[in-house]
Formats: sequence, C-alpha cells, structure tokens
Amino acid sequence: MRVHLLRHGESEANVGGFINDDPARPVHLTERGRAQARAAAEALAGTAFDRVFCSRFPRARETAEVLMAGLGLDLPLQVDARLDERRSGLDGQPVEAFNGLVRPDPVRIRPPAGESFLETMDRVKGFMDEVVAHFPEARVLLVSHENPIQAVLAWTMAPEQAVILPVENCGWRVVEWPGECGR
Repeated sequence: MRVHLLRHGESEANVGGFINDDPARPVHLTERGRAQARAAAEALAGTAFDRVFCSRFPRARETAEVLMAGLGLDLPLQVDARLDERRSGLDGQPVEAFNGLVRPDPVRIRPPAGESFLETMDRVKGFMDEVVAHFPEARVLLVSHENPIQAVLAWTMAPEQAVILPVENCGWRVVEWPGECGR
C-alpha cells in the first residue's frame, strides 16, 4: 500500500507556539495554512488516491478538505483517532514545555498525562496495519501531525532518527506499507 503522509497546514497553534493535543479544542488553519494546503494539492496534481484519512483535529480535517477539493477527489474523508497528535498532557502550554520534558530521551520519555514516542509508534502502526489489511492495493493520503508521521517513519528507520526528522507544514513523505517496514 502506497501512503502519502502529509502534515496539516500552518495552524493557530503553530503561530502561537502552543501545544494543542486536545481534538475537542478548535484550533484551525491560518490563511497561510490554507494556502499551503492549496499549494500541496497543486504539487500532488496527477497523483491518484483511493482513500483519504485524517486525524480528529480541525487543522488536519481542514487541510484534507482543501487537498481533496484541489485534487478533485470525490471520496469520503475518513477520520481516525489513531492519527491524532501525540498526547502530551500539556494542552495549551508552550511547545517548549513538552520539548524540554522529552529532550533527554524523545523516544522513551512519557509525559505524566501523555504518551511516549514508542506508544505513538504502536498506535499508528495499528492504524496502518488495519488499513493495509482492508485495502492492500490502495493509494492512501493520510493527513496528520508531525509526531504521528514521524512515528510511521520510525517503522522504516531508527526511532531516534525519525523522532527528530522535521516535517514542515503541508510537507509529506511517501512510504510503502508494510514493504519498507524492516522492524
């Protein structure tokens, strides 16, 4: 299964430098984020997709909707909580609060009310394995967040490398699942 892992466009949280890991709190795309999603759709023009998934967060859903419109996709948008942002338990706090906490070991440290990167890896792997079991030949567009995308990539490389790999807003990576997964 070929999967395009695309990060949402710039959000109000990105601009404000705060954590949003609660999907019930409405944090939306900025105008720049919508423009990034339109640009990503232009860059992906001609790429065929059979399935489109996104996290429960408004910024991911909004990005997916802009992409689907720009690509002319008449597919249902499927929302799955396993694609949600890594849970930090620090919603609303500055991003540095989380980064400072996990910096000594970003793969294994689990914030008290959050999840470790290893737990995020397991969560997204369950999603990916389920999708490939149901749609093994599908070409999938998955709109999520930096940490879950890094977690998928961690199944194709060392987790210590994946967790520090930047994924820009509306940037994407392509993987063959489970073909590239050597672990």
